[in-house]
Amino acid sequence: MTATARPRTRHGWWLAAALVLLVGAVVLGAMVGPAGTISSANWDIIWKIRMPRVALAAIVGAMLSLAGASYQGVFRNPLVDPYLLGAAAGAGLGATLTFAYGRGATVGWPIDILPLSAFVGALAAVLLTYAVGASFGGTSLTLVLAGVAVAALCTAVQQMVLLRNADVINEVYSWISGRLSTATWDDVRLVLPYVTVSAVVLLMHRRQLDVLRVGDEEAASLGAEVKRVRLVVVVAATLGTAAVVSVSGLIGFVGIMVPHLVRLMFSASYRWVLPMSIVVGATFLILADVPGRVLEHGRETPIGVVTAFLGAPMFIVVLRSKRRFT
Repeated sequence: MTATARPRTRHGWWLAAALVLLVGAVVLGAMVGPAGTISSANWDIIWKIRMPRVALAAIVGAMLSLAGASYQGVFRNPLVDPYLLGAAAGAGLGATLTFAYGRGATVGWPIDILPLSAFVGALAAVLLTYAVGASFGGTSLTLVLAGVAVAALCTAVQQMVLLRNADVINEVYSWISGRLSTATWDDVRLVLPYVTVSAVVLLMHRRQLDVLRVGDEEAASLGAEVKRVRLVVVVAATLGTAAVVSVSGLIGFVGIMVPHLVRLMFSASYRWVLPMSIVVGATFLILADVPGRVLEHGRETPIGVVTAFLGAPMFIVVLRSKRRFT
């Protein structure tokens, strides 16, 4: 066996082990909840309540992790996340406007306006960020700075709306903290096409992300179309992020934490970081959703709170790590 074949074989075993853990997480997520462990006589609870929640957690965790790894690769910065370009702030503004003004006006509509408004808000914020950043050269730095500015603007507008509509603050706060507890099969069917397209596009560009690790000028000298790759990756990652955020609310730290775990424990090559981030991200969010169901009797801890408790210490570990991003 050649030296090149050995790492590939080892990576294959790691991927298989991660898939086994994912299956175990799905089983655990389906069997545990406020009602206790489910017997075979109560399959309706599993299929209609718990399985949509597990499926949505897997999709959201996989997409946020994949988007985070892709953003980190295209911007060559290990501290960025899927919300870098204003997606979270835009989605939060869209949801806030709906809670404040849209719910009463859309009674009787055939669709739920809340996921749609969050989705549109996230996409609009990122498009504005990209337009502003591109007008100043379209480099990684200008895009990041534009994202900070757009996020600040969206947050300011959101706060103005909340000051004038204090009665919806609790609803907005609940949405911002994550809301997997309301998951249905309709939510899964709603986001799955967007996530599938996004994931396929990002995985097709994983080798180009490896090339970008050497820098824009060096990558261009090697034949990479840097601006095109950056645009495609940002659009695909944003599309998937906007889709999952629209139904799950804002769930932080997943997009930073999971890709770093994959790099530190597995491989730094994006040929493996991206697919492993999908599997590990899905497993992580399913497992992270379990404690919130059982910690408080009669109530649930929002999934965003759980991921923050887990993610904040991990973020400190990442900052202290002596391993290089490259």
